[in-house]
Amino acid sequence: MDWNEIQNFSSNIVFAILLFAMISYWVNLSFFTKTSPLTKIGKFSTIVANILLFFILCSRWIVAGYFPLSNLYESLLFLTWTLLTLYLYIESKTNSKLIGAILIPVALLINGFANLTLSPEMQKSSPLVPALQSNWLMMHVSMMLLSYATLIMGSLLCILFLVISKYRDIDLKSIEDSSLPLYNIMLDYYEAKLLSPSNEMSELGKIKLLQSLDNWSYRIIGLGFPFLTIGIISGGVWANEAWGSYWSWDPKETWALITWLVFATYLHARITKGWEGKKTAVLGGLGFFVIWICYLGVNFLGKGLHSYGWLA
Repeated sequence: MDWNEIQNFSSNIVFAILLFAMISYWVNLSFFTKTSPLTKIGKFSTIVANILLFFILCSRWIVAGYFPLSNLYESLLFLTWTLLTLYLYIESKTNSKLIGAILIPVALLINGFANLTLSPEMQKSSPLVPALQSNWLMMHVSMMLLSYATLIMGSLLCILFLVISKYRDIDLKSIEDSSLPLYNIMLDYYEAKLLSPSNEMSELGKIKLLQSLDNWSYRIIGLGFPFLTIGIISGGVWANEAWGSYWSWDPKETWALITWLVFATYLHARITKGWEGKKTAVLGGLGFFVIWICYLGVNFLGKGLHSYGWLA
């Protein structure tokens, strides 16, 4: 068994582990239990999957001799690893089983697309094309994928906000304690809902949960936006070095700019206009789809200066 077969086998194991972790989180969330072994099992499974992904990426780096971000398959694996790493960090801060229940399915779909959809030829390491033989490869691509992972997580929380609020305007300032840990807010909401679905405590818990989701989505998007900015700037410098122009308006560059403008609008509305709740959640939710068009959607066009990463 050669290195490619070992890596593909390990990647398939990651898919199976993430599927198991997703089921664990969903079953646990359905019963709203305070302490359940399923939560620990799901988190442990995610850690194992993340370690395997790290092993795959490092082995490809060692064998190929360059940072493993040269094709679509490697970028999908790196995006999955980044998503899981960010998720594990945030869960350690919030003890929230809800984030795992919505994020692990996304990681599972990304990993499944990489393993089950891309051909074996696209999964193999290959020599770098001349345009990629630069020290800017690690800087630009890693920053872009880190920004995608962070912004995907923040925009998912925005979508979750819209789902829980049923797309209604809710006054998030009706309660004062907005700094409670997310897991406390979730437990307050679920326990009140279980005890008496129609009482005022249930509604108060719901507002606390929405307030916390709004706060966390803002923090995470605020973290991802500088990564996106650095990624775009470093890409422009690299483009000038490789092609003699900082900006060429090819599909990937155009949608990267659109993505930047969407999240810049989100942050501008929050910081200068004081928007929160439904308005900003709509902007953040829109960003979720724009990111996927930028990262994967334009790959189906097969045109542009980033053609090394396109789908055949």
